[in-house]
Amino acid sequence: MALCFFPTLSGCTGESPDKSGGADATRDAAIAAEAAAQETAAREAARAAVRTRAALIAASLDDRRLTAQVILSGIDGRGRLGRDMRALLEECPAGGIVLFRYNLDTDVESIQNLIEECAGFIAAKTTDAPETAGIPPFVAVDHEGGAVNRFMPGIAALPAAGSYWELSRREGQDMAIAQIEADSFSAGAAINTFGFNLNLAPVAEYLTEDNRAFLEDRSYGPDPAFTAAAAAAFVRGMERAGILCVAKHFPGSAGKDPHRFSSTLYSDRVGLDELIAPFASLISGGQARALMISHTAALARDGNIASLSAPIMNEWLRQELGFEGIIITDDFSMAAASGQAAASGQAAASGQAAASGQAAASGEDNTSPAVLAVQSLAAGADMVLVWPQDIRRTHRAIQAALGDGRLSRERLREAAERIIFEKIRMDIINGE
Repeated sequence: MALCFFPTLSGCTGESPDKSGGADATRDAAIAAEAAAQETAAREAARAAVRTRAALIAASLDDRRLTAQVILSGIDGRGRLGRDMRALLEECPAGGIVLFRYNLDTDVESIQNLIEECAGFIAAKTTDAPETAGIPPFVAVDHEGGAVNRFMPGIAALPAAGSYWELSRREGQDMAIAQIEADSFSAGAAINTFGFNLNLAPVAEYLTEDNRAFLEDRSYGPDPAFTAAAAAAFVRGMERAGILCVAKHFPGSAGKDPHRFSSTLYSDRVGLDELIAPFASLISGGQARALMISHTAALARDGNIASLSAPIMNEWLRQELGFEGIIITDDFSMAAASGQAAASGQAAASGQAAASGQAAASGEDNTSPAVLAVQSLAAGADMVLVWPQDIRRTHRAIQAALGDGRLSRERLREAAERIIFEKIRMDIINGE
């Protein structure tokens, strides 16, 4: 008889192999799968509950407050609201405010005081019941990092996006992505203490020969995959700090500054799909809760600029890419929106004139920010960015369009629901 030195081996013992290990692994995998399914179901149920609550709040708004909810406005003032600004916000308790260098070129306490006063005033004007909290506004800032920093030096410092591309080349992509998220969280935590809850960043466009002169180091570099990963890391960091991000500028920028020139993308559909790859990645990965739509014409999709284009916002963004978040426009006083090119006389993109549509009943210029805002909302935007001098005209134009049928109440409620949903999700509106 052969001597067996390893009695646990079946060949020596004559016993069947022990299958309990495999059975345990199968059972553990099934338990894990069931737990994951329950977690997903709970998450979806929670989202559905928030959507229901957002819909109820939107449906409760009268026309004046409903039309105000879709406005993101700059404000005048430093340290406190002036009388004229308070009067504007009393008439139009905007869904969001955005602060610029002229508001923020001061000490931290003055910034906090202005935001607290403004947010509290707006929230109080969104309800008739003193015992209810109302709907606080988004409080936004452009804080991309680098040169796009509205604060005094040393406050919420954040490197330029392009510097992380250089870091990735020196230290590797993993190192750069981790650094982006850490820096984003740090800056987000700082601006959150001031009262901000919305950041008009990051730029999710990768550098091309066409957009390089305009974007420069505002972009994360020339690699689409790195840009997508970098933008996602920026969003993660900001959201951990309580800041909702607005990725921009969909579907992309052309070579010249849209504040001064018209902007057109001449790529075919395949080229456009390549150009928006980082945005598509953010959407599919769940990091795109809000996007800024540009005033660029993407001719392979539509002759109108993106911010006035239903084919771009509804068909491309919503239906094809599956975007469910807030579409926010860029500033409608920009030359790329109005078609008024700079002194060079550069013409607006072909087909842009068709976007001018019906002017307001007052006879207002059909390229004014107020008229363009109405057209943009009708085409699918959820929130329009305006300057303080345009608040009243824009608000009244939206109300007039609601009254005469150019804007449906369903369209405005849909937009307001998306805005309110994110305010609940980000705890800007307190949970129940």
